Amino acid sequence: MGVPQAAPFGSWRSPILASAIASHAVVLSSPEIQGDDVYWLEGKPTEGGRVTVVRSTSKGERQELTPAPFYVRTRVHEYGGGAYMVHKGTVFFSNFSDQRLYRQDPGSEPRPITPEPSVPSGVRFADAVITSNGHSIVCVRERHTDAEGPDAVNELVVLPTNGEQEARVIAQGHDFYSSPRLSPNGHKLAWLSWDHPNMPWDGTELWVAEIASDGSLSNQHPVAGGPEESIFQPEWSPDGVLHFVSDRTGWWNLYRLGSGGQVEPLAPMDAEFGTPQWQFGMSTYAFLADGRIACIMSHNGFDHLALLQPGQPLQVLDLPYTAYGKRIRASGKTVVFLAATPTEATAVIRMDTATQTPQVLGRSLDASALPADGFVSRPRAISFPTANGEATAYAIYYPPTNADFTSAPGEKPPLIVESHGGPTAMTQAQLDLGIQYWTSRGFGVVDVNYGGSSGYGRAYRQRLRGQWGIVDTEDCINAARYLAAAGEVDGGRLCIRGGSAGGYTTLCALVFHDDFAAGASYYGVADCEALATDTHKFESRYLDGLIGPYPAARDVYYARSPIHFANQLSCPVILFQGLEDRVVPPSQAEEMVAALRAKDLPVAYLAFAGEQHGFRKAATIRRTLEAELYFYARVFKFPLAEAIEPIEIENLP
Repeated sequence: MGVPQAAPFGSWRSPILASAIASHAVVLSSPEIQGDDVYWLEGKPTEGGRVTVVRSTSKGERQELTPAPFYVRTRVHEYGGGAYMVHKGTVFFSNFSDQRLYRQDPGSEPRPITPEPSVPSGVRFADAVITSNGHSIVCVRERHTDAEGPDAVNELVVLPTNGEQEARVIAQGHDFYSSPRLSPNGHKLAWLSWDHPNMPWDGTELWVAEIASDGSLSNQHPVAGGPEESIFQPEWSPDGVLHFVSDRTGWWNLYRLGSGGQVEPLAPMDAEFGTPQWQFGMSTYAFLADGRIACIMSHNGFDHLALLQPGQPLQVLDLPYTAYGKRIRASGKTVVFLAATPTEATAVIRMDTATQTPQVLGRSLDASALPADGFVSRPRAISFPTANGEATAYAIYYPPTNADFTSAPGEKPPLIVESHGGPTAMTQAQLDLGIQYWTSRGFGVVDVNYGGSSGYGRAYRQRLRGQWGIVDTEDCINAARYLAAAGEVDGGRLCIRGGSAGGYTTLCALVFHDDFAAGASYYGVADCEALATDTHKFESRYLDGLIGPYPAARDVYYARSPIHFANQLSCPVILFQGLEDRVVPPSQAEEMVAALRAKDLPVAYLAFAGEQHGFRKAATIRRTLEAELYFYARVFKFPLAEAIEPIEIENLP
């Protein structure tokens, strides 16, 4: 490296290329441990996002188990999760194309163990557990048939592992089910259920029943939870004691059910041991052979791994990781999990809790895609006052960083405000090349944990109750204003971007406020009423809590929908959309584009065939990043340091 060259922010030449992010960034999820073998799911962006099961043996041998074209993914609740399990080396998984359950014995090809549905993808399975004898599976089933009306039917079923009989319903009647978990002796089953209009982070019930050898249930009864208490991850300890996470105190803490049915707290504190249950199969704690519990906890925006011995103080481990995946598994004294640091991307980690020495088994980025140290922006946590100074909101700020470049004299960097989806998600301090793509080119990036985000307790999540489009938008604006007032960024070149719910916040900020000079919406919600009336079952009543009951609050839905007030827009916008998106249908993006055209505002629209809610294909990921950079370069009139395929920007002078 020589002397840094002075150049305008945004125009810096970066070694972090969109093509490398798209082709090298591998999505890792769902680690599992069976004896000495560790399993996980691994996405393959160069194969259209196909997901496969990977196994790593104690000898370090790595093997991809599920062959093409099999794609391990379930569509239950549309967001999936809990798509596979392992029993004595046999893998059971849901296949994306037909949503059937498959069995793959060691050395054999996968074979289906559920019938082909009469409606394509009309019967889906998730979150399975297997009986100790290996003969039966208990899981969540979701049925989509015309006869059942517009809503899918969710239930718990039992089915044989050899596929010789069809699934049989063992629990039904609630709108949603998750987390069926068998006791060690196989005599009891615990599970979660909840009903509209609640989401699982609003209120769930924890049920327990006796389960017979044929899978039938008796003596079903709730033991915890309710409409104002969110229960997460029921789990039986090796000695048969039911544990679970509850936010009954305002924080997701760990509890167990005593012999007399009383609920006993294990580590009460203002920290989160749970997470919003957007997907199946999530876990934040696991039992070790010595009686301790390995826990992932979040405090003040950072994750930690801790060991809990009931009756003793929590032991927080001194590890470098600041962000953990929401699934941890244990065997003996060994734990496996996903983790990342601000300078290291997500990896599959195996760790002996005795030595506390992490071993990396798989990485989301290979060495060729990792930038040199001088091109990685170090994040810092910031807090700032919300509107009217009534509360405090949180964010993570990444300053522009490039060892080869410095700013032109007197220039301040443009700022990109990242508005995460969910909107209950939580942004974390971890290496994300999608963020480093911008900071290495001279942008500042602030990733906002606006009101409604998880990680800060139930009260902070409920700041968004009835206020979606207001609290989240104001927090994003105030994060930008805070950094501009501090002199860290150019207040005249503020951008906002986000996907899904984050795309809605983006559009609200651009339509109802005038702080931003440009914006980018990825499959964002433009019409709240359309979302309430044209979406899948899991989220079909979500807006009751975020906005108000529909149709009683129809006027509020109208007032919060950017599409109806697009004439208030005053800056350029670029929109990206998957054409097979069932969560936010393409019609919403198309209506927003039409409104922008009608007002003669600069607008670009890129739609992608074969993409759903969240882009998975390498070509799409590359194209969107480069197109967004091209868009900002044209809007802010800075030169590009690399050749990028142009996009059409309508109405741009």
